[in-house]
Amino acid sequence: MRGRRDAFTLVELMIVVGIICLLAVLALPGFLRARERAQNAKFVNALRVASSAFDTYAMEHNNYPADVNRAIVPPGMSSYFGPTLDWTKPTPIGGQWDWDKDVFGFKAGVSVVSPTATLQQLKDIDAAIDDGDLSSGHFQDEGNSRYTCILE
Repeated sequence: MRGRRDAFTLVELMIVVGIICLLAVLALPGFLRARERAQNAKFVNALRVASSAFDTYAMEHNNYPADVNRAIVPPGMSSYFGPTLDWTKPTPIGGQWDWDKDVFGFKAGVSVVSPTATLQQLKDIDAAIDDGDLSSGHFQDEGNSRYTCILE
């Protein structure tokens, strides 16, 4: 009799594990979408902070700071970013921040280079801050894994 009870308990355990796995499979896409929306919101906010910082600098100095390489804080900009934006660390969607001045056909822009975000995620970000089209507007795909918020 004891062997039958153990076998029945094993079957019950397998059913419970199966149900838990099914629930996890059903919940995972929703969790991933929520995580992506949070990353997008964090990136959009950081992009706004950076854009405002560069615009404020330009108003106070009558010009934007000089162009620098990726993840390098332009001279004089540290105090403009505030405590919430660390320019030297990866962006919320992966990749590095980059300040672009007088390159790529525009006067000034805040770029993210080599983000780990998917193309659809980048389009969603563009839709949140612009026109949803990465080939036009305020936020554009500049090629070579560079996406830029054009300031001027």
